[in-house]
Amino acid sequence: MKLTTKGRYAVTAMLDLTLHVNDRATTLADIADRQGISLSYLEQLFSRLRKNGLVSSVRGPGGGYKLSQIPANISVANVIRSVDESLDSTGCGGDKNCKNEKACLTHDLWVELSNSIYEFLNDVSLQDLLDRQDKKKITAALASKPKKTRPGAEFLVSSVRP
Repeated sequence: MKLTTKGRYAVTAMLDLTLHVNDRATTLADIADRQGISLSYLEQLFSRLRKNGLVSSVRGPGGGYKLSQIPANISVANVIRSVDESLDSTGCGGDKNCKNEKACLTHDLWVELSNSIYEFLNDVSLQDLLDRQDKKKITAALASKPKKTRPGAEFLVSSVRP
């Protein structure tokens, strides 16, 4: 199974929308600029996301898109399925016609892999991804802060020699 740019971009755009959630709608142009995704490609993706009830559009000045549900209720698997991306790892698309119109020897293995991938992505919500982003920002901020020492601490360290 290879996830195409359609699925990757859809998840990226939905996470961007989640990161910039506020009282206003987010324009696709803003997402395109921040993520380096073609505006016309985003329009196609968001048309499908809207049809599947994951986002809603707001018209007029200040218009754009908003999540239709809270981030905890939107799974990565749902985003990928909404843009018609397949999570199937079989060579036959699940039709069991891999080898001379019959299932190949490893068909069940690939079906189990597809099911495992789906279950994993279905258990990851946009909120989970948002929480991971917040954790990364906090960790990066802590790592970049200079460590505070007590005045005179350097004297203590330098004066204690064996």
